[in-house]
Amino acid sequence: MTSEGNHADTVQDLLLILENEETYRNPTEVKMSQIVLPCHANHCGELSAGQLLKWMDSTACLSAERHAGCSCITASVDDIHFEHTIGVGKVVNIIAKVNRAFTSSMEVGILVTCEDLYSARQWKVCHAFATFVARRTEAGKVQLKQVTPRTQMEQMEYSLAAERRRMRLIHAEIITDLLSSSTAQLGECQEFQDAVPAERTRVESVELVLPPHANHQVSTFGGQIMAWMENVATIAASRLCNAHPTLRSIDMFHFRGPSHIGDRLVLKAIVNNAFKHSMEVGVCAEAYQGGEPLRHINSAFMTFEVLGSDRKQSTLPRIRPEPVDGKRRYQEAIARKKIRLDRKYIISSKQTDVPLSVPWDPSNQMYLSYNNVSALKLIDTRNNWVLTSEKNKVRLYTLEENHMLCFKVEMHVSVPAEQTFHLLSDLRRRKEWDRHYEECEVINHADEEDTLYRVATPSISKGGKGQDFILLASRRKPCDFRDPFLIALRSVTLPTHPPTEDYTRGEVLCAGFTIWEESSNVTKITYYNKATPGVLPYISTDIVGLSSGFYSAFSACSRFLEDNKDSLVALPSSALLQDCAAKLSLNEEQKHQ
Repeated sequence: MTSEGNHADTVQDLLLILENEETYRNPTEVKMSQIVLPCHANHCGELSAGQLLKWMDSTACLSAERHAGCSCITASVDDIHFEHTIGVGKVVNIIAKVNRAFTSSMEVGILVTCEDLYSARQWKVCHAFATFVARRTEAGKVQLKQVTPRTQMEQMEYSLAAERRRMRLIHAEIITDLLSSSTAQLGECQEFQDAVPAERTRVESVELVLPPHANHQVSTFGGQIMAWMENVATIAASRLCNAHPTLRSIDMFHFRGPSHIGDRLVLKAIVNNAFKHSMEVGVCAEAYQGGEPLRHINSAFMTFEVLGSDRKQSTLPRIRPEPVDGKRRYQEAIARKKIRLDRKYIISSKQTDVPLSVPWDPSNQMYLSYNNVSALKLIDTRNNWVLTSEKNKVRLYTLEENHMLCFKVEMHVSVPAEQTFHLLSDLRRRKEWDRHYEECEVINHADEEDTLYRVATPSISKGGKGQDFILLASRRKPCDFRDPFLIALRSVTLPTHPPTEDYTRGEVLCAGFTIWEESSNVTKITYYNKATPGVLPYISTDIVGLSSGFYSAFSACSRFLEDNKDSLVALPSSALLQDCAAKLSLNEEQKHQ
């Protein structure tokens, strides 16, 4: 982690996000700029992460309230990775805007950059997503108005917000399951000589919530609570390493309930585990007034590291956990570290940085599914496609991006959108209309929305080997009328299905269908594919206009759909997840009133 340097790529990202600013500005966008003064910094001359969290929360809350037209409360914050520290004298620029609104909650995107006033350089510090809930008004329940995306960037964030919300809905349950299965395999805690007793790092502090800590509805600012939590976590981390630690990341967390003026907030922190260059600190915030029992407000896991004078990571001492609960926390921290690395590697990386085939297993299923769907949504938001050929209203488009050729095929069918979705979701039936699907078998029906298939395709040359693919198929129903039905495909690897001598193992980086309902009986189907070397030979003649194979295939697809539009399709649906989403939205609103 460095505080400055040549960060041209991050500046370009910033400029991309601010595209068309002179001619159009998002009506929910709020900006904050703060110069870092000594009173905002620690003894190392770096901006306190707690102070930064307060600024981020305030900016995001103002953006949410601008859209909602009423008071809003922080409900949750997704993972935050702090890429750089910020020194005294630098300027912190924060931009927040509402990406998407649901019934009574909304996702707010937050971008933090640092500016050096003397060199005019800027670099990204972090990018975060927070969920805010609109408070009930005297007139009754709040029904938020929809966000209307205007630019390509806004359309992309709007589309991805639905997928991020889905991940939040199932995050707690998935993490609990993964921790249970992972810790069971870890066995006993390792004993290290000269290990620091975990008890030595325990911190407990109390704060009285006063009017400056709360909004005009007397609810404590979420950012203020986060700042207090960061303070006790930093003290706990310092007691382990006897040095000043740097906060590197905060895991996704949810506020369990509100806090108000007059509350006594009890904050507790302890180092759960220490690794070679990082440590995990668990923090808990509880509130009470008078003699009432403690109310759980929030829990979070923060990752710290220690940087030497050369700005390189220092080796940390090991921790000796307390009996029972301490050992559980110690083992869960190991499991969370693996989950954290998987999540950061699969979700945070750019598409060009992720290998074509990532190993699939239950511990990373949620993140691979997110990556799979998000990649397809990103292609779907591109607006610079070039029409290559058209025949009988079947259109072929191409797009060259990052030295990779993408193509899409577009057509309309007289079949209801949901029936189209169910028919195309089962890849086993694709061989009924696609001659490139010679064999297709289900390897693993992971859950209602994710299935693993093995697909075999014929050789494109006489006497050559055919190809086979191990594909993850992720299905999504629309969150509302502004979303399509979606079927995303990407390659994964499975130890149970290694490459064989009979086939050349092919790779699919990103492919799939978006299915839009244009009327009750007319559906627009768009098929996308990033043409990797394994896929390109099958479509190269279509791209250069020497063949109309794409037309034949999708005409066959159209006939297949129309022939089966009245058939019953026995596929699991997303009803359970949608019911869960509705309940969570209601719970979020009730918790924060």
